[in-house]
Amino acid sequence: MCRLFAMSTGGPRVGAAYWLLDASQSLRAQSHRMPHGAGLGWFSLGGEPVRDRAPIAAFESFDFALHARNVRSHTFVGHVRDASVGGLTVHNCHPFVMNDRLFAHNGVVKGMETIRSWLTDVDLAHVAGETDSEMVFAYVTAQIRRTGDTTQGIIEAVGRIGRELPLFALNLLIAEAGRLWALRYPASNELWVLSPGQGGVSGPGRAVGAHGPVPAVVIASEPMDDHPGWRLMEPGELLIVDGLEERSLLPFDPPRFALRRSDLTAREAASQETAVEPMPIL
Repeated sequence: MCRLFAMSTGGPRVGAAYWLLDASQSLRAQSHRMPHGAGLGWFSLGGEPVRDRAPIAAFESFDFALHARNVRSHTFVGHVRDASVGGLTVHNCHPFVMNDRLFAHNGVVKGMETIRSWLTDVDLAHVAGETDSEMVFAYVTAQIRRTGDTTQGIIEAVGRIGRELPLFALNLLIAEAGRLWALRYPASNELWVLSPGQGGVSGPGRAVGAHGPVPAVVIASEPMDDHPGWRLMEPGELLIVDGLEERSLLPFDPPRFALRRSDLTAREAASQETAVEPMPIL
């Protein structure tokens, strides 16, 4: 499956090179299994989302390594893609940006024409690619705008998707400047958290702030190193990270039309494989 990464320090601007490039299961290492695209998002000094993405593997991307080594931010969202829907184009690579938010996703959601019918032309104007991920983000964005609250918008959008559309997994990351939302829904694909109190930092040793490692919340599709503090999120858990403060909700019923792996196309099923054998870091 695609792999997700996010990190928040609660304020200090740091680098994320350890998690992106150097950890034993860094995003670059994971991209040997997810070679169809790579992207990294962060926030500028003014709070605007910035992202760089390309339809090539992270381990082959000079730009991915350059940004991983040099970008400083308080909030990051990263993604490596194993395509299930849509061509290998830049418009189908994550993270996506809408209304000053970053978004990345893994999983399979069916019924894109139904979601399209829920959206206005204004909502659809933000959609440039072909993926279920971007269409889900457009709907989440519309619900956030309607409710005026990011958490409530996510709950209402995901709740309706879970009630009305077939889905295998809907794991997502949404970031605003200084805040993160992470969802594991349902149990099909994993999502892990390394909290500051359990050893979460921006990176060990030389890795990152002017004064060394900085406490951070780290979220990933699989544990990125051998630290024992990684916690597997509960199925249906929505984790809200505001600065370094974490709060979890369990607001969702199980999907009404849950898909099994046998219900997926060969391409979709291949994209949802969860093997985690160690890969070389090149």
